[in-house]
Amino acid sequence: MAVELDHIFICTGVGAPEADELVAFGLAEGAPNTHSGQGTANRRFFFNNAMLELLWVHDEREARSPPIAPAQLWERWRCRSTGYSPFGICLRPKDARRALSGRPATLPFATWEWRPPYLPPGTRIDVAAATAVREPLVFATPFGGRPDALPEERRQPIIHPKGVVEITNLHITLPRSEPMSDVVRALHRAGVVSFETGNDHLAQIEFDHGSQGQSADFRPALPLHFRW
Repeated sequence: MAVELDHIFICTGVGAPEADELVAFGLAEGAPNTHSGQGTANRRFFFNNAMLELLWVHDEREARSPPIAPAQLWERWRCRSTGYSPFGICLRPKDARRALSGRPATLPFATWEWRPPYLPPGTRIDVAAATAVREPLVFATPFGGRPDALPEERRQPIIHPKGVVEITNLHITLPRSEPMSDVVRALHRAGVVSFETGNDHLAQIEFDHGSQGQSADFRPALPLHFRW
């Protein structure tokens, strides 16, 4: 599979107060962002090769509007009452030249084209068409890239007081329910993201191949666990 992880998002409370725990842990926070016309906003943490996004809905009307509703961001944000996964996994082409050219990634599963209002004209996001509601939203952006390779004017903080540098593994626990979709199985086989079933939603992020042998658990504030 000629794609790699661009970022993971986790749905949070309004304003993502949960991000304060990550700052206290020792991450340097990047600039926040508001998705115009999509009804969502975020707080973000960047690493050499990928990004962690804490996402919330700030405008229900926009999030549930016809152009946005198919992505089910509203339902994911209200995951405690809907049962949806609070996660999203964004992929990008492994080939940096392809990513810079804006050409879509080649994916081994069916997708639908999503064009939220904030995208530049002529661009799209490809969204996996057959994931289960308890699985992450899986989508591919044609314009992603490594944070450490961005032009200086777009560069975000990637040096963290805690000393973590690069995301080397993302492991998602899915609540036991229906069998895993072909989309999830394809990502797992390709080694892009690994999955298992368990009791609750959980994202486990490994930094730097776990070289320091340490870990941190951010539950119950966030369904998130770090290894570094």
